[in-house]
Amino acid sequence: MREALLELSYEGLVAITPRSGITVVGITPEDAVDSFAILAVLAGKAAEMATARITSAELDELRELAAAIDGAGDVVAANRRFHRAVNLATGSPRLITHLRQAVRVVPGNYFEVFPEQEQRSRREHAELLDAIARGDGHAARTITEAHVLTAGEALGGWLAELEAHRAVAPSH
Repeated sequence: MREALLELSYEGLVAITPRSGITVVGITPEDAVDSFAILAVLAGKAAEMATARITSAELDELRELAAAIDGAGDVVAANRRFHRAVNLATGSPRLITHLRQAVRVVPGNYFEVFPEQEQRSRREHAELLDAIARGDGHAARTITEAHVLTAGEALGGWLAELEAHRAVAPSH
């Protein structure tokens, strides 16, 4: 338990005050945007590396995973499977480790909170698949970075609205 709390404090999610206790810090809109920016860089590099290293079988699997997002009961899980397959195609355990850490900022209910993002995401997945299939690593990286940054901006904007609403809401 102590190690878990220390890890959360290193991540800036809790503040530990000796002899006083632990306070949940939470995530600010700026934190969300910053975290997604970091994720975008890592995911973009992964897409670029995957483009250079992907096998035809992995590309076929990516196409199947992208198609499976349509009509999926759990769109977030289907989306994660698609992105995980891109990441695995890099063949880089080190990059995958960093991505696994960075992706923790994505809420499990992302598409429930932002249903309008689902169509955009599908469209960008198709663009990414096209870039990978034609071997254009630069385009794959650019598409992926924009894909993740847009998601982060949506989350940051939503958090800012919540913050503003709390600031004007009467306290009881």
